[in-house]
Amino acid sequence: MRINDDDTLLFIGDSITDAGRDRADPASLGHGYVHEIARTLRERAHDGPGPRVINRGIGGDRIYDLESRWAADVIGHRPTVVTVKIGINDTWRYHDSGLPSPVREFEACLDRLLADTARRLSARLVVITPFLLPVTPHQEGWFDDLSPRTDAVLRVAADHGAQLVRADLLLPRAAQDRPAAELAPDGVHPTPLGHRLIADAWLAAVGVGASAPQPKR
Repeated sequence: MRINDDDTLLFIGDSITDAGRDRADPASLGHGYVHEIARTLRERAHDGPGPRVINRGIGGDRIYDLESRWAADVIGHRPTVVTVKIGINDTWRYHDSGLPSPVREFEACLDRLLADTARRLSARLVVITPFLLPVTPHQEGWFDDLSPRTDAVLRVAADHGAQLVRADLLLPRAAQDRPAAELAPDGVHPTPLGHRLIADAWLAAVGVGASAPQPKR
């Protein structure tokens, strides 16, 4: 995949994508991996500001929330590259609130969204897998639901030829060399270092490569 300076890159997902963006400001990118990607692309732009970057993450979203706003928050912006990161809240809400999100329905919903996007926009697709760095014994039990959900994400991404960012492998691998709290203190929401690692993985997946230094450990 080649990213050009005239591309429009749209990122959609939950709080990990949202990362504290100002929703009253359409240009706000938050302070997470989307911001880090945009910064790197600006640094590498040939002339001008580089690709347009749009953040449409909303904290707490599950796959069904994305579907309800997909037409306005994705299709309406006519992006040329769409990145989706979703799934952890479908697992989290099941465990803390008993709110069901059957994996088969989750998979079918994600499949519909990617198929619709590719058909209506001819957009290139990137999918970031959900991840978890358990910090409590209770969270260890989440994998019974999250692992098959991650497998579903991988199947849908493969079916639609999407580029993959394997956050489910990246973050646990990084946690082998440092305390998990340096990457995601609650097991879910990344620190600046965690966000930078995701950003670098996205850049590598689309063939850009990282240029900005990582935050100090």
